[in-house]
Amino acid sequence: MLFFSVKVANNVNFVLCLVTGICPGSGFLFTQSACGMAAVWQQVLAVDDFEEDPRAQGARGHRRSVSRGSYQLQAQMNRAVYDERPPGSLVPTSVAEASRAMAGDTTLSENYAFAGMHHIFDQHVDSAVPRLQFANDDKHLLACCSLDGTLSIMTLSPPPPSVKVTLKGHGGPVTDFAWSLSNDIIVSTSLDGTLRIWNTEDGRCIREVRDPESSELLCCTFQPMNNNLTVVGNSKHHLQVVNISTGKKVKGGSSKLTGRVLSLSFDAPGKILWAGDDRGSIFSFLFDMATGKLTKAKRLVVSEGSSICSISARSWISREARDPSLLVNACVNKLLLYRVVDNEGTLQLKRSFPIQHGSQLVHSIFCPLMSFRQGACVVTGSEDGCVYFFDVERNTKAIVNKLQGHGGPVLDVSFNCDESLLASADSTGMVIIWRREQK
Repeated sequence: MLFFSVKVANNVNFVLCLVTGICPGSGFLFTQSACGMAAVWQQVLAVDDFEEDPRAQGARGHRRSVSRGSYQLQAQMNRAVYDERPPGSLVPTSVAEASRAMAGDTTLSENYAFAGMHHIFDQHVDSAVPRLQFANDDKHLLACCSLDGTLSIMTLSPPPPSVKVTLKGHGGPVTDFAWSLSNDIIVSTSLDGTLRIWNTEDGRCIREVRDPESSELLCCTFQPMNNNLTVVGNSKHHLQVVNISTGKKVKGGSSKLTGRVLSLSFDAPGKILWAGDDRGSIFSFLFDMATGKLTKAKRLVVSEGSSICSISARSWISREARDPSLLVNACVNKLLLYRVVDNEGTLQLKRSFPIQHGSQLVHSIFCPLMSFRQGACVVTGSEDGCVYFFDVERNTKAIVNKLQGHGGPVLDVSFNCDESLLASADSTGMVIIWRREQK
């Protein structure tokens, strides 16, 4: 296996580095994010040329490396190593010895057993919380937005958990937000037709950008390799790339979908953007890193007239994964898992999982550490008030765990970077922090 392409002694040290987060002999602390781990992994295997990205300097001073490789190159390398595996396999399987060694012999059910509720936040009670997200590479910093027109930044440590700062300024319900890579900035969208940029330390609004069409703004996401650029979707079917440093639109960075733009997600290199609308379509766009220009590539109709309310992209950069994949909630009472088959973002349905989801804007996520484990897990909200964990490898009885406690439809879920805590938010404004059992 290419995994053992360096000396055995060094290789053992590297495995311990991935598990513990410390490089033996150096004292350097590695980040636990999937992007950071994958970058370190690829550097050791020397499969591509890398360059250091100065924008990846975070508050902790760690560095990340940015690959210039393509999906096509990654797929070729993975297939060369795992030709004996089933065609189209998306995730690590039971033959993935290296991942199994790092994860131990515990099952996914044991890995995702929860001891109960760690804390409940109710500062947005009676107004739905459509989105929440832990900060990047952080165990204890969490943010959420609310239809009451505000956002909250919460800290879970030191105890007791508390609201660190409330972001006030929008004149209408807040529909979406995103953390910058270094967690110093949050961008948010609102039905008031504005994009706002916030300082996360003091809650100050740094800039307000009004939609040129005066339309409701429904979703936003940062360009992962250039956090000066944010993509915004509006109710008049338009996508727009905005430079948050100047507050101006990027020339050539706009396109039109068939319906209201509800969801956005970039691939890890930032070269492909997927956008979902309320007419049941997912569009892929090629993103020009030099100019910010968007080029429409592919369209997939998931279900005519159904809202594509959540898209999560995951690049399986690990040696034991074959294809990038996309997780989709589409109001069809199923959670959908697609594989990305080419460099233009073409999608092919791989699996679906039954959930109660017919009308609400329910979201789902990939578990952040699953590429180094036996099996792989995804988590989703549901209109029945439960949080569901699915093993994407099981052909039958795919539910790994089910968390109950919400009083309304669960709209969003988020893991912290080491999976020790899970947050979930519902339509009644309640945010629950769940603590995983310590083994």
